[in-house]
Amino acid sequence: MNPDISIIIPLYNEVDNIELLGYSIINAMQGQNYEVVFVDDGSTDGSTQKLREWCTQHTNFRTIHFRKNAGQTAAMDAGFRHARGKYVVSMDADMQNDPADIPKLLEKLNTYDMVCGWRQKRNDPWIKRISSKVANYIRNKLSREDIRDTGCSLKAYRRECLDHIKLYNGMHRFLPTLFKMEGFTVTEIVVNHYPRKFGKSKYGISNRAFRAFVDLLVVRWMKKRKLNYEVDNE
Repeated sequence: MNPDISIIIPLYNEVDNIELLGYSIINAMQGQNYEVVFVDDGSTDGSTQKLREWCTQHTNFRTIHFRKNAGQTAAMDAGFRHARGKYVVSMDADMQNDPADIPKLLEKLNTYDMVCGWRQKRNDPWIKRISSKVANYIRNKLSREDIRDTGCSLKAYRRECLDHIKLYNGMHRFLPTLFKMEGFTVTEIVVNHYPRKFGKSKYGISNRAFRAFVDLLVVRWMKKRKLNYEVDNE
């Protein structure tokens, strides 16, 4: 029998967080019919072996392994395609997202097609918080978006809606806009956010600012050129 909920977790070099995250999810999802799909994005720090050991001991956890690092969008796309649940949740593996927020996101899926987490109180270095605020402001101005924290990976989706979304490299940042372009409903709720204790962040200003801006221009182009018509059969 397929699970009701699929939790998708892209992962790259997070060996010290795997067990902590796994137990946090188990505690948060008690009584739920769920699966967890780790997507190992070519880790080189021992995460691959750790995931194999964990998934052997916990049968509702499984792993997809990439031969080499392909990036977060590819990892999310692979997870979405392998998800078996009616509802899908995405989150980071760095223990900064809180699995205890997952039931709140799922409850909102009774009304909406996608629910975004909003890290209202972020626990990141000041430079990362400021750069994120600036990026969200520019992104929302140019894309005419109103989601305040599109960079938060903790999101929930209806599976049948995800099947309509085509992702390209870097486009995971614009999932709320892509959903709205297909006519789906999107909302956001406040979620917890914790400081990173183990491992290193894979993102910084230098490796995301220019690429994210180019991706934003592409999304704006897509919105302007999306076909919009109705057929009158009378």
